[in-house]
Amino acid sequence: MEKYVRLQKIGEGSFGKAILVKSTEDGRQYVIKEINISRMSNKEREESRREVAVLANMKHPNIVQYRESFEENGSLYIVMDYCEGGDLFKRINAQKGILFQEDQILDWFVQICLALKHVHDRKILHRDIKSQNIFLTKDGTIQLGDFGIARVLNSTVELARTCIGTPYYLSPEICENKPYNNKSDIWALGCVLYEMCTLKHAFEAGNMKNLVLKIISGSFPPVSLHYSYDLRNLLSQLFKRNPRDRPSVNSILEKGFIAKRIEKFLSPQLIAEEFCLKTFSKFGAQPVPAKRPASGQSLASFVSAQKITKPAAKYGVPLTYKKFGDKKLHEKKPLQKHKQAHQIPVKKVNPGEERRKMFEEAARKRRLEFIEKEKKQKDQISLMKAEQMKRQEKERLERINRAREQGWRNVLSTGGSGEVKDPVNLKEDPEPQMRIAVLADAFIAAW
Repeated sequence: MEKYVRLQKIGEGSFGKAILVKSTEDGRQYVIKEINISRMSNKEREESRREVAVLANMKHPNIVQYRESFEENGSLYIVMDYCEGGDLFKRINAQKGILFQEDQILDWFVQICLALKHVHDRKILHRDIKSQNIFLTKDGTIQLGDFGIARVLNSTVELARTCIGTPYYLSPEICENKPYNNKSDIWALGCVLYEMCTLKHAFEAGNMKNLVLKIISGSFPPVSLHYSYDLRNLLSQLFKRNPRDRPSVNSILEKGFIAKRIEKFLSPQLIAEEFCLKTFSKFGAQPVPAKRPASGQSLASFVSAQKITKPAAKYGVPLTYKKFGDKKLHEKKPLQKHKQAHQIPVKKVNPGEERRKMFEEAARKRRLEFIEKEKKQKDQISLMKAEQMKRQEKERLERINRAREQGWRNVLSTGGSGEVKDPVNLKEDPEPQMRIAVLADAFIAAW
């Protein structure tokens, strides 16, 4: 700690203390997380050191940058960059009830998703996503922080069974004492998105029991219709009670209205690296070292001469891959006789643009289906109302006919003797005028 001067304590949580310090070497401000490891077992200490090593490998513009770590006087110290803009929680409270614009919400949300993608692609769970752990830099860039309780998955199927996290952001499966998984992070992501849209928590209650019941039921107040259908629909997907029904962070980033914002925050080369990592690991392709340009040949001409088959290739990332069992990569096939000598030139298509159009078309189709479904429901309701009115009118006419028939019988029964057996009492009868009218009609009909 000789290299740093303590300024103030800025936080305290399950991980320990967060202290704002100033470096005596470069004069910059940093945040140091102080974790007491003196009471930990040797196994727990090793685990803490492994987590710090994982944290050191997190290099992404939307993740708070790790600087160094050291142990001193029974404590582990982790030095991180300081975000001058404060956290998202304070930024939300500063609105004083005035809702954010949708563009602002989506810009922040995309950056949070990009950070979470970087984490999940490396089989790491954050486990404490909340607005207090999302920070803003001086220029307004979003950075995800506090990986003090993150845990690396040493295999694809391993799940960490724990109940760490702020109660407002707990997922239904954690409330039901089920394993924590990457979809639990997605639920917490939905809680943050809801908070940005409404300036409130999605699930609130006076005590822990009622809060857990609300979370398990999955019911939350709807967000303002001021926001688009795409945003409101995404929110409902993030809050699916069954973890399997929630989208992964990669699926979220593939949605048209989200994907088109990515290039605002990542450089072309970083886009290629981040989004090719998923593709290559999925299909098991093995990278082959790129050929060097021949002597006297410029790098630009060499790159342009290569065939571009992937979006990342235009950003200069080598993408020559060989599938297992394939023959020579550059083996030329002889031209078949039935093919024309002069082939029609193929129009160059930007794969990124095609992908964006595909997502937008899918979103448009979903909107049309939703509108059509609503229209059918309205038509059905109108039809049911018309049938109900028709049935009520029929019943009314039947009652009038029965009353007329009864009045006609009364007239016939009194015609011979001149006495009325059942006189009408205007004071006792609840509907005297109607009965008199019915009797009059019946009398005229009989006459």
